[in-house]
Amino acid sequence: MGRVFSVLFFLALAACASLAAPQAGARRTIDIAAENYVRLALEIDTHEEGYVDSYFGPVEWREQARANPRSVADLKAFADHIAGQLSSVAANDTDATSRRRARVMLAAVRSARFRLDMIEGARAPFVEEAERLFALRPALRSLESYEPVLARIEALVPGRGALSERVETFRARYVIPDDRRQAVMDRAIAECRARTRGHYALPEGESFRMEFVTGKSWSAYNWYQGNNQSLIQVNTDVPPTIDRALTLACHEGYPGHHVQGIYNERNYRRRNWVEFSVAPLFHPTAPLNEGGGNYGVELAFPGETRLAFERDVLYPLASLEPAGAAAYGQLQTALAELSGARLTISAQYLDGAISRERAVDLAERHLLVSRARAEQLVAFTDHYRAYVINYVSGEDLIRAHVERVAGADVAARWAAFEAIMSEPTLPEDLQP
Repeated sequence: MGRVFSVLFFLALAACASLAAPQAGARRTIDIAAENYVRLALEIDTHEEGYVDSYFGPVEWREQARANPRSVADLKAFADHIAGQLSSVAANDTDATSRRRARVMLAAVRSARFRLDMIEGARAPFVEEAERLFALRPALRSLESYEPVLARIEALVPGRGALSERVETFRARYVIPDDRRQAVMDRAIAECRARTRGHYALPEGESFRMEFVTGKSWSAYNWYQGNNQSLIQVNTDVPPTIDRALTLACHEGYPGHHVQGIYNERNYRRRNWVEFSVAPLFHPTAPLNEGGGNYGVELAFPGETRLAFERDVLYPLASLEPAGAAAYGQLQTALAELSGARLTISAQYLDGAISRERAVDLAERHLLVSRARAEQLVAFTDHYRAYVINYVSGEDLIRAHVERVAGADVAARWAAFEAIMSEPTLPEDLQP
C-alpha cells in the first residue's frame, strides 16, 4: 500500500510541476525551476501571511496560488523536487549565468523548505535558524564586551541616573517636531534620491509615497509595489529624531529598498529572470537587502558630509539648533557600536535563556534606548525572530565587501554596491 502511494504521489508531483510550467519542453530547466520556485513562494504565503514581501509577476499565478494552495507537506515535497532541478543545473549547465542563478535559487529553496518546517512549529537555535533562513551565520559577542563603548558614552552624556535615561533625555532634544516631520522627510528623501541618481540610471517615473503609521513592531517598512513604485510607512510610536530622517530616506528609499526593488524588477522584465519577480521576506538575500539599506546612508553621505547636510539643511528645517549637531552626531556614532548587542539579546531570548522582561531590560541597558523603544525591539524579535541579524551582520558584511573591493574611491563603492543588486548574489559571495 505504501509503495503504491509513493508511486502515485510522485506521478502527481510530476503532473503539478508540468502544470506549473506550461510548455516545459520548450524551455531550459533553469527557467522551469524558476517558475516553480515563484509558485512555491506564493503558495507558502497562503500558509504564512507576509511571507512574500513583494510580487510583481503574472497576476494569474498569485490567483492560482490563493485559489488552490497545496498543504505544507505537499509544498515540502515540491520544494525538494525544485531543489533537485536546481542542483542539476548548478552542477551541469554549461552556461555560467545559469549556474549562478541556480546556486542562489537553490539556497532560496532550502530557506523556504526550512520555513515550512517552522510554519509547522519546528525551532532551531538562534544562530542555526539564521543560517538556514538567510545563509549567513551571525557572530555573537558577549554583552560584557560592549562595556568599553558604554563607558565612552558615559563620558559623552555625564550626569546622574541610569545611562539609558540620560541618553534618552539627550536624544529628546533632537526629536523632529510633528509639524516639521513631513518637510524634513521630504527634503531628506530628495537629497538621497539626487545622490543616488548621480551614480545609477533610475527609470523615469520611479517614485514612492510615504505615510506615517502607528502600532507597528518595526520603525519603517518599504512595500515595493511594482512598476518602479513603492509605499514607505514610517512608524511614529517612538517619535523620530533628526538622525532618522536620512537613515529612513536612504534605507527605505535611495539607494536602499526602493532601488533594490527597481533592480529586481529590471532583472525580471529585461533579463527574463522570473525568480526576481517575487521577494520572500525570509530569503538568503535578506542580509544584502537590509545590510545594504543600512550601509546606503554611509554610501550616499561619506565622511563628514552627513553631519554637514544635517546641520546646514535638516536642523534648520526641523527648527532645531544646528550648534548641537556635532555633539549629537558623536553620540550617534558611539551608539551604532552597540548594535551587535541586539543580536546577543535576541539569541538569549529566543533560545530561552532569558525571559521577555529580561530581554526588554537588557535592550534598555545595552542599546541605551527608552523603555518604549526596548519594548518595540523585543516585539520585533517576537514576530520576526532571527530576521534581526540582517540589519547588523548584513551591514557588516556589505561594508567590509565594498571597502575591500573599492577602497576609498567613491565611484567604485557605488559600482560595487550596484553589482550586489544587479546579479544573483549570496552572502558567501561577499566574504573574502
